[in-house]
Amino acid sequence: MKEKLRALGRRWPWFGRALDVQDRVGEINGGLVASAITVSVFLALFPLLLVAIAIVGFLASDDADLPARIIEDLGLTGSAAETMRDAIDKASESRRAASIVGLLGLAWSGSGVALALQQGVRAPWQERSEGVRDRLLGLAWLVAAGIGFAAVLALGGVLNFLPDDVPKVLATVAAIALGLVVEIGLFWWMFVGLGTRRVPPRALLPGAIAAGIGFEVLKLVGTVYVPRLVSQSSSLYGPLGVVFAILAWLALFARLIVYCSAINAVRYESREGTVEVPVRVPRLPDREPVAATRGGTALASDDADPAVPTPKPGSHADELAHQDEPDDHAEAAPAGSESTGHPVPGPF
Repeated sequence: MKEKLRALGRRWPWFGRALDVQDRVGEINGGLVASAITVSVFLALFPLLLVAIAIVGFLASDDADLPARIIEDLGLTGSAAETMRDAIDKASESRRAASIVGLLGLAWSGSGVALALQQGVRAPWQERSEGVRDRLLGLAWLVAAGIGFAAVLALGGVLNFLPDDVPKVLATVAAIALGLVVEIGLFWWMFVGLGTRRVPPRALLPGAIAAGIGFEVLKLVGTVYVPRLVSQSSSLYGPLGVVFAILAWLALFARLIVYCSAINAVRYESREGTVEVPVRVPRLPDREPVAATRGGTALASDDADPAVPTPKPGSHADELAHQDEPDDHAEAAPAGSESTGHPVPGPF
């Protein structure tokens, strides 16, 4: 099946490049990297809610009419309205403790989110994080980017406050176009700020464009499908249904980041080429590794070769590929190291 897909990829270069991206994500265990982002963002929601509760509590302590306005704006009645009123009253009583605990928890969980996002951006490039320095830089980036993404998500609410004489279709198209431009800029900033700084920023733009378009689709899914999914899941699973719906949306968002970073890495590698470096693997009986994947998995002689993107015609990578072609008159080199403890080559 894979050979048939590769044959189609040779016929249609865009499809071949998509297969290269999928191979890269698979070799670096991109699913696990995306899962780490999902869990980190989800855990950060709890201290964020504490901070939100503290803010509501401070506002409600100075404004006795605030609970009534919130209930009216949300359209709550009956027991739901009473529950919301009790929650606001409790928020007013515990606002100081909630603000301290929430801010401390948000700072710690936010740094974890920044590290997970950084790993998601750098994993396709096979680059590592640099410890505390990257954690602090990532946290600073996260604060600024969070404001930007919140502003993008709020653009949809602006439509409700436009005058009636403004055509809704025109306003919607303008909001989508503006949001798309801002999102592309934010993702570009993510790939530059959290990713490898060894490549020019221009090389990171294609992935940012794909991420911006994908995030716009996710916003539409979050606006139309997620509320329906929440209501259906809540009726079946209770409060856990809301958790499932949020996790599903966050999982798609995390995979979007990993795949779009892989687009940049594969495109860059198809122009500039690759190098082989030694990879050490455990010496196990009855196994003779001859290569390794980008994730460090040992490959035997009967396994598929490690995935290398097809070089772009006329590029530096294409020249290197022709230089590396074996000479028919030269002696054949051994396929790989024997089980002597020597490292086996891996594509990096």
